[in-house]
Amino acid sequence: MMAQKKFHMGWFLNFTVDEWTEPHAGLGGNPWNGKFYVEVGQMLEKACFDYMMIEDKLIVSEAYGGTSEVYLKHGLMAPKHDPVPLATTVGVMTQKLGVVATISTLGYPPYLLARACSTIDSLVEGRFGWNIVTSAEDFAAQNFGMEKLPPREQRYEMADEYVDLVNQLFDSWDKDAVVLDRESRTYVDYKKVRPIHFKGKYYSCRGPLNTVPSPQHRPVYVQAGGSPRGRDFAAKHADSIIAVANGVQEMKAYREDIRARAAKHGRNPDDVKVLYLISPTVGATTAEAKEKFRRIVEHPDYIEQSLALISFITDIDFAQFDLDKPLPGKLTTNGESGSLDKFQQWGSGKTLRQLCVDEAGGAVSSIELVDSYANVAERMADAMAEVGGDGYLITSPSHRVSRRYVSDICEGVIPILQRRGVVRTEYTGKTLRETLREF
Repeated sequence: MMAQKKFHMGWFLNFTVDEWTEPHAGLGGNPWNGKFYVEVGQMLEKACFDYMMIEDKLIVSEAYGGTSEVYLKHGLMAPKHDPVPLATTVGVMTQKLGVVATISTLGYPPYLLARACSTIDSLVEGRFGWNIVTSAEDFAAQNFGMEKLPPREQRYEMADEYVDLVNQLFDSWDKDAVVLDRESRTYVDYKKVRPIHFKGKYYSCRGPLNTVPSPQHRPVYVQAGGSPRGRDFAAKHADSIIAVANGVQEMKAYREDIRARAAKHGRNPDDVKVLYLISPTVGATTAEAKEKFRRIVEHPDYIEQSLALISFITDIDFAQFDLDKPLPGKLTTNGESGSLDKFQQWGSGKTLRQLCVDEAGGAVSSIELVDSYANVAERMADAMAEVGGDGYLITSPSHRVSRRYVSDICEGVIPILQRRGVVRTEYTGKTLRETLREF
């Protein structure tokens, strides 16, 4: 058995429809009041997860087959509601769990984003995080007055400037600017609040913010960096990085690369927590888990939904390819390149149908986890010990979230990991940043 080290746990979900066609969904097709997600957040908090991260997209896609039919028919990535108010709602209904909302630099002016983040961090008492995305779909650009997205390299250049501006806005108030001096009847010392007069290549802003400094001063930054430029951006800015890798050795190499890049930016690599995406399928026994997995991949809608999803995030229409043949060549994208590379398994010779089946078992999971609660927990712990850190971000292999799946993880897998001493059993910090930096 390998040496044990504590690691972090997060949960990745969408503010979209749940397992609405299944008997155990229980929502009647109405997750929109947020109560179900509050319940999920409370389950995650009881299991001592670091944070819940709520993904977002800004479009009704037509990437698959040139139409929105599949997406709307299955409730797949649309309808999708805004994660910012949901994160706020979950945050005020929990006490310790971090809440991370995906907010695109495409959709928010920097000042508005900084003001919203500061406000939410105050409302949830220092447990808010911003998942930084630039958006990866031309349809999203068209919703904001552009014809096409800029190339990925330019998007990252713009995002670097954007984050620089937002950081300056957070710093436009000194941490002790609010003095509450009743004797002099002074609420804020005006000498500790200043304009920033930011003028960059892409953005400009006078400042200062008109919000008080929040408990974390700035929210936790989360980012997914797959390409070399994306990795550098994440290593420069992020407190936590979402990663998808192909097995333990690739996980280890990715983390070492991120830590080296963070050090070059003058950061302490230990302050950058890499969480690897996994999608376990679990049961009381190995046979039960395999039967659950079989039902997922043999569901009549599974292949179509899988192809629609990979089309969505890459802007490549996978309806054009033969299901029972390998892809015609190595595909490239201006969208989510890391997810594409993981899915297409270039050089494997697998048919497109086989790639879809692999997606449920591993293409959205850094390690394959289809087994009993005990065996999945052991595999997670041993893999993380070999990688060296920092933790996992869980998402459902069926692309949906349900009470049953959350319960399987929180009540089936997490207690085993807790008994093994590799995940937290209580929160010690007040803020999300303190939780992430505890170990």
